[in-house]
Amino acid sequence: MDVPELLESASLLVPEETATDNDITVRDIWDYLAHDEWEIALGLLEELGDGRSIPLAFWEKLAEAAEQLRLERSAARCHWRCSEIRNGVIRADLKLRPAGEGRRTTPISGAGVLRPVWDIGHLSPTGERAVSVAALRVEGMPILEPGGQAAVRLVPLTPSHWTHVQPGQQITMHEDRTVAGTAVVLEVHRPAAVPRE
Repeated sequence: MDVPELLESASLLVPEETATDNDITVRDIWDYLAHDEWEIALGLLEELGDGRSIPLAFWEKLAEAAEQLRLERSAARCHWRCSEIRNGVIRADLKLRPAGEGRRTTPISGAGVLRPVWDIGHLSPTGERAVSVAALRVEGMPILEPGGQAAVRLVPLTPSHWTHVQPGQQITMHEDRTVAGTAVVLEVHRPAAVPRE
């Protein structure tokens, strides 16, 4: 499919009554598509999909359109949303340790490229701490400085390890044996049942 077909197809997956915070609807996006304003339409479709239960196919089509338009940031964001649907997502309030107290002395990227390990309460067969991997994306910030605090989104690499995690639970982030940060779970969204093609 080419970009217009992908965007048109994605827009059909959004309920007609859905609107952005600025009251932009799918009908408005069709006007942009009719005038070949594909980047604007893509951005508005991403905004329509935020915080709503939108099918995986929607984000896959947007990711492909963004790749064809060579919009790397949009493509990465759409692929991230695909991962959230497939693997589930944990929203948490993360506080990183200050630079002098932990291994990290540089900011972490907010774009979801870091995949630290997390102590979420599991023990190994020998009774030692067992950790689980989850990708980390910072909400609304390009970076998070050592000592900083922000809302984050965690996408588990192995969702079955995270089934016991609940809002209010404290979990710790590690980049080596020391604690890199502490997070309090705000929300837990389990993986969606994604139909096989």
